[in-house]
Amino acid sequence: MAIKVKAIIGSTSSTSHNAKLVAYMRSRYADKLDIIPVFINDVDTFSIDIENTPTENVNRFKADVKDSDAVLFAVPEYNYSIPGALKNAIDWLSRGGDFTIKDKPAFIVGSSIGVHGSVRAQMHLRQILSNPALSPILLPGNEVYVGSVHEKMNDAGEITDHGTIEFLDLVVNNFIEFYHKTISSVAVAN
Repeated sequence: MAIKVKAIIGSTSSTSHNAKLVAYMRSRYADKLDIIPVFINDVDTFSIDIENTPTENVNRFKADVKDSDAVLFAVPEYNYSIPGALKNAIDWLSRGGDFTIKDKPAFIVGSSIGVHGSVRAQMHLRQILSNPALSPILLPGNEVYVGSVHEKMNDAGEITDHGTIEFLDLVVNNFIEFYHKTISSVAVAN
């Protein structure tokens, strides 16, 4: 049975390379992972004024992410960090006391047209996710930085670079193994 993975698309762009990367992964690994994109475009701006009475868009977003076995973060890099819309969505995930992603197995991918492929954004994201109100269990040592993605993806959104494909295959297989070990460990702890 495929692992149900909610993929939070960290960009609001209609031409997002990260959304295309997730779509490619969804197709390629469909027999192993049921990857379902979660878009953040309609998530209202976090404010303490509405924290206890979030909008329907926020409630829907949080429920969508919570209804998963695991989480995939697809993160672009804007000005050496994560996009503001992604930070906003994560702020909502940390609020309300429901621990939406706490102890969920998770992994991160990122792509950009720059050569570093969102490395700095992913470092910031890992730091943000260490918040005790978030605390997913992140796959260690399998950072996916797809740099110069526009040269590695065709117009149909398919990865064409064999090295990138082989690395994604390795990371996905590592994540599946990590997922099963993590779920067993969390079940024993509880």
